[in-house]
Amino acid sequence: MRDPIVLSTSIEGLAPPRRGKVRDIYELDDGLLIVATDRVSAFDVVLPDGIPGKGRVLTSVSQFWFEHLSHIVPNHLISTVVTDFPSACHPYRDMLAGRTMWVKKAPPLPVECIVRGYLAGSGWQEYRAGSTVCGIPLPKGLHESERLPEPLFTPSTKAEAGAHDENIPFSEVERLIGGDLAAKVRDISVALYREAHAFAQTKGFFLADTKFEFGLRDGQLVWIDEAFTPDSSRFWRAEVYQPGAPQESYDKQIIRNYLIALGWNRKPPAPHLPPEIIAQAAARYQEIAAYLTGEKV
Repeated sequence: MRDPIVLSTSIEGLAPPRRGKVRDIYELDDGLLIVATDRVSAFDVVLPDGIPGKGRVLTSVSQFWFEHLSHIVPNHLISTVVTDFPSACHPYRDMLAGRTMWVKKAPPLPVECIVRGYLAGSGWQEYRAGSTVCGIPLPKGLHESERLPEPLFTPSTKAEAGAHDENIPFSEVERLIGGDLAAKVRDISVALYREAHAFAQTKGFFLADTKFEFGLRDGQLVWIDEAFTPDSSRFWRAEVYQPGAPQESYDKQIIRNYLIALGWNRKPPAPHLPPEIIAQAAARYQEIAAYLTGEKV
């Protein structure tokens, strides 16, 4: 029997959670309980329908990458095992299992750390207009989806709910968090991207771009939130990759394409998704998780 779709959670004995686009976050004494629901957003709007199994995919993939890349930077993960969680969680084992991370608290830095390895999405649109990506000059004559000469660190603001992130120059990151920390965040972001891209290639994928969040705990930089999930990263199948055109992404692009074709104005309320789009999106999430982690989620 298929697991029920989880759109919202409530745990008696814990304070009501903060609800993001996808995650419900519960405050613990010196940690957080991050529950990845099956909610899905597009164009910064949460849709009324969930994607079955999505939360478990996000958690499984994040756990894999946090463990695989822990030699580059510490991360906030403590456990994903429900019996390790506070006792108030135990009656909710079926709901929480596989979709929940118990993590250390690490106040987040006020920037999104984005690394682009290929010329795609908004980067391609900007490049077409003036041979730059996020204000960074690039050689002329590059094609859509082409691999960039070097990965680009293109940070952005962290917008409040309902608002859009905005690209910022590296100098603004230095102003916000200081020069030394800004350089460390940039270098670690690029190092994480390079190693993840190399690993993904062994599984038959290219990692086009990704975003990270970092926090500080006792003065130490900590990787937080999620790690190379289909929500935060754009993966392409290497065997069908062909620069010069858009690529088929292993993320929620299926949903975006449907909504674009529908002519939705990208404002709430969002339209419902038809069953076939939900099924296709669920299969895509499951497929990339299985390829990357080697396990069926």
